[in-house]
Amino acid sequence: MARDYKRDYQLQKQRGEHERRMERQRARRAMDAKGVDRAGKDVSHKKALARGGKNSDGYRLENPSKNRARGGAMSKPYTKTSKRKKNK
Repeated sequence: MARDYKRDYQLQKQRGEHERRMERQRARRAMDAKGVDRAGKDVSHKKALARGGKNSDGYRLENPSKNRARGGAMSKPYTKTSKRKKNK
């Protein structure tokens, strides 16, 4: 049975993946238009797209390991972690 690419695309649009992918692509193209050499770097959004960020919120070049370490939609919001009190 062949993969139903049309259905996959519709599901991506329902989940909002398509819009975020387009935002990432526009950010990369804007960096290229400025003449920025982004070899070996990721274009990182200051507010993650998975958390409602947009290109207008800002983006920057960042090391891939640092950018991807945040975990995107799977991690907690960008806040400093507080130290837990140990049970004695």
